[in-house]
Amino acid sequence: MKAGFITIIGKTNAGKSTLLNTILQKKVAIATSKAQTTRNAIQGIYNSSDVQMIFIDTPGLVKPHHHLDDYMKKEALSSLADVEAVIFLIDSSAPLDYAFNQEMKHRLETLTVPLFVVFNKIDLATFQKMEEVKKVYKELFPKALFKEICAKDGFGVKDLLNDITSILPSHEAFYSEETISNHPVSFLLQELIREQLLLNLRDEVPHSCAVKIVHMERKSDSTHIDATIFVERESQKAIVIGKKGSMIRKIGTNARKEIEEILHRKVYLELSVKVGDDWRNSLRLLKDLGYQD
Repeated sequence: MKAGFITIIGKTNAGKSTLLNTILQKKVAIATSKAQTTRNAIQGIYNSSDVQMIFIDTPGLVKPHHHLDDYMKKEALSSLADVEAVIFLIDSSAPLDYAFNQEMKHRLETLTVPLFVVFNKIDLATFQKMEEVKKVYKELFPKALFKEICAKDGFGVKDLLNDITSILPSHEAFYSEETISNHPVSFLLQELIREQLLLNLRDEVPHSCAVKIVHMERKSDSTHIDATIFVERESQKAIVIGKKGSMIRKIGTNARKEIEEILHRKVYLELSVKVGDDWRNSLRLLKDLGYQD
């Protein structure tokens, strides 16, 4: 039996959560086209007959602007410790960011474990673009292992898993076969609600939102969930609620359908909206919402 921990790190929107969901063939992390979708390090656990891989999906690395960004960067960088391998995921279609790449070279060149530089979204990049991107990263990380994938449709993912398996140590499983994530179900349900905020709201509003499940009760044939959406200002509260409650109903309906697919049962979801003044800079509120070191 082989087992080990693998961190997935990279810029925001590189496709880290999509890769994790594709590997597990289950949704354990929300994924949208918007930046900074992931806020917490999320462990997704892949099991086969002879290997267990614990993948750590991390928040995208950005320049911090408030305490929440500080927390997210710490979550990402701290995940580089005590793992068996690191995947540095690259959006092959995005413009090269030389300042970011130099920072990552500084962060990753001292690793004592295998580094996989994985080029994602290769279907969106031209041949010329791919050659340019590969040349840059092979110069930055000459000792790395390089792979090309399309996480969205699974192309190259099996080969990546085989290569990771080959470098893992012999070890008994860390988790039971039934465990697919280190987070409780309530965490995923909160994230599914937040995903709908990201998908349906514009500009900065969804990034100013947090979700907390305040009560969840399982009954014989259904589950009842009460959740609070926190925003930073009264004007944002009005946007989330929408005209005559139209937006909050849309968010609730879409989130309920997603939650029912996860729980495989009827769900009754009640959403409320509360203002937490500048909560992204409030250490007390960040801790209460689960964003803590």
